[in-house]
Amino acid sequence: TRNGRVAQATRNAARKNLAVNRQRNLSLARNVLHNRAGNVRVTNNWRGARFNDARYAAFHNYNRTWHDRGWWRGHHSHIVFVLGGWWYWNTGYWYPAWGYDPYAWYPYDGPIYTGYANLTPDQVVVNVQVALRDQGYYAGAVDGAMGPQTRAALAAFQADNGLAVTSAVDQPTLQTLGVA
Repeated sequence: TRNGRVAQATRNAARKNLAVNRQRNLSLARNVLHNRAGNVRVTNNWRGARFNDARYAAFHNYNRTWHDRGWWRGHHSHIVFVLGGWWYWNTGYWYPAWGYDPYAWYPYDGPIYTGYANLTPDQVVVNVQVALRDQGYYAGAVDGAMGPQTRAALAAFQADNGLAVTSAVDQPTLQTLGVA
């Protein structure tokens, strides 16, 4: 299966990297979601007291919304083409971002903190993946996608550094990684 091949490739890459903690299997998000070494649980509930800090405002105020292919058209109909380029009202969204296909389905629907350098979310994720790879937490492809391996690496990094384990890109994680 595809998951088996990905897991095997991750294990092979981890064997070559001495910085990897061999007690942890970070090849599948399932391991992190259930319980990693008995002390970590991944949360998508941003309502807890630990998230009332202003650094977690984007997570605390976030509401999951399904954005299908008609969402953008239904919410922002004032897009004009000028000389073949995109022009749109600035509503605080990053559309269209590099690598973003409005007709594709994306498995990750969570907030990403991007306030440190005015970068698109996928570029922030690329920077995070590189930093996690350099510190031995991530052995997957640097593709800018918040896939299961990226979320598992984030959870392990956050747990090891005393951060709230969110498996998401947030301000404290970026600061601890040295990216922000």
